[in-house]
Amino acid sequence: MRYLITGCNGLLGQKLLASAPADAEILRTDLQENGVGPDDSPYRRVDLGERAETARLVRDFKPDWVINAAGFTNVDAAEKERELCWRANVTAVENLLHACRRHHAKLAHVSTDYIFDGKNGPYSEEDRPNPIGYYGKSKLAGENVLRASDLHFAVARTMVLYGRAVGIRPNFVTWLIEKLKKGESVRIVDDQSGNTTLAEELAEGLWRIAAVDACGFYHIAGREIIDRYHFALLIAEVFDLDAGLIARIKTADLAQTAPRPMKSGLRVDKAMQQLGLKLSDARGGLLRLRLDMENRNSP
Repeated sequence: MRYLITGCNGLLGQKLLASAPADAEILRTDLQENGVGPDDSPYRRVDLGERAETARLVRDFKPDWVINAAGFTNVDAAEKERELCWRANVTAVENLLHACRRHHAKLAHVSTDYIFDGKNGPYSEEDRPNPIGYYGKSKLAGENVLRASDLHFAVARTMVLYGRAVGIRPNFVTWLIEKLKKGESVRIVDDQSGNTTLAEELAEGLWRIAAVDACGFYHIAGREIIDRYHFALLIAEVFDLDAGLIARIKTADLAQTAPRPMKSGLRVDKAMQQLGLKLSDARGGLLRLRLDMENRNSP
């Protein structure tokens, strides 16, 4: 089987490469000139916002599956950089769709809980989307591109993705660990709730989708709903850090550019039952991350 992995230099992309089937033939792609990390599979720089460039990529490699881990994920920046956000989250999906259809490839795409308004979570795959910010609107538009097509596709919605990888920007967990290690105080909101997702488990879910030729929408995230403040306390506990540095605040205190879904969360029963995934609770995901970090640091 041949797999094209887009966004391979990001957190999820690197985890996809690390957990790929042993017999998989993989081509890595991203916007940077070179691939990052220890993976030695072939790499090709591609701008998915360019239709002809994307078409050549798929034509030349002829993948069985494209796993699209690329996207614009900076929620606040999306409110200001709308054209760039739309290009990455919608135009790129359109270009991949056309290329996959022409060359008979299947497409697995990653989306987000931000397609929901966060008033009545957790949400199932059948719940009606209602995004409240531009990032969520762009991700929903990307989903709708696929929904309206005749392509064999699967969409994996996730949220609060975390983990360690080479050269990536900090995520909630790695940011908090570094702050607490330095003895710096942090302010964490207690009125935003949802799942927290170890990147390895999302990668495993995407590989499972490809393995069983799944089609449609799946929620793949940690199986526990928790608010950010109590998740932060749990991070401090699991990594033996000072929870006294964590102050409890409300979202309104942060004056963030983009609105957030407050009572969010994804119901993951379908993915666990139909794909056979074993998804961790909040503590289990953090313990798995800690073990991985300790193994990497061992001689």
